Amino acid sequence: MFEKALDHFKKTDPILFELGKSINSLAINLETQDHFKRLVRAIVGQQLSVKAAHTIYSRFEKLFPKLQITPEKIIKLDKEKLRSCGISYSKIGYIKDLSQIVIDKKLVLETIHKEDDETVIKNLMIVKGIGPWSAEMFLMFALERPDIFSAGDRGLQNAMKKLYGLKNPSKERLIKISNKWSPYKTYACMILWKSLDNEPK
Repeated sequence: MFEKALDHFKKTDPILFELGKSINSLAINLETQDHFKRLVRAIVGQQLSVKAAHTIYSRFEKLFPKLQITPEKIIKLDKEKLRSCGISYSKIGYIKDLSQIVIDKKLVLETIHKEDDETVIKNLMIVKGIGPWSAEMFLMFALERPDIFSAGDRGLQNAMKKLYGLKNPSKERLIKISNKWSPYKTYACMILWKSLDNEPK
């Protein structure tokens, strides 16, 4: 798929193509296909560097024997135990809200892969703390959707400023540039993140 994406960028965006050529073949990295864990990790990682998010999530995982992270277990966990991992109280609230919504079947993760991109985003955003960025990361890395761009991602913003010589581009300007990458926007994002060595996990 990456090779197809590069061929497309060669025709539509030579600047991105040249950057992509310098990067080894990319594949969407699915560390886990557990959608619930993916969402928890996305919440934990909000507004943090990749390194900080990884450190905090690793501490969080250790609270669960055999890494069996479930909504039911999170609901029962004391807030202070979660806080001891480095998770803020606001994010603890978001994680517990997500857990309750999944338990109540207001968000059905078992069938979410059947929904289109817009429906996935709409359904995920009923959870406190899950906004467009978290939903877009979920589409990219949990559902492996190939044509997603996250205009609000700071890493992508910084990479695009550097690559295209932009100073203070609006989100609309970034989206307009990204439209050239369709139907491989996700792979374009991965090239941009790799250029900063700041790929979300």
